[in-house]
Amino acid sequence: MTTLLLVEDNELNRDMLSRRLEKRGYTVQVALDGAEGVAKAKQDRPDLILMDMSLPVLDGWEATRALRADPTTQAIPVIALTAHAMDGERSRALEAGCDDFDTKPVDLPRLLEKISRLLASRGAS
Repeated sequence: MTTLLLVEDNELNRDMLSRRLEKRGYTVQVALDGAEGVAKAKQDRPDLILMDMSLPVLDGWEATRALRADPTTQAIPVIALTAHAMDGERSRALEAGCDDFDTKPVDLPRLLEKISRLLASRGAS
């Protein structure tokens, strides 16, 4: 079964998105801040990470950089999730090491397509 790590501090967003992803057959683990997300990724090595960029303790930008700097997590695909759809946010996320970018509120069919594409390119199902 494919495991996703959802790093999201907003309880409503976290609960809604994790339920919708679980209904699609994914196992969803959650982390409430960037530091916890990095620790869980190192420990559990999920197939893909959904990373909110505005997080407490360690923001999504720095958490992604930390994941990319560690050989045990550097190959895990990361999709940035942000409510800030301003110009430059996508390129900023990609520069931090994210593999893709999506805006909130989440358009589930679009996000599922991005997840499927990244998992297929990694060889996970």
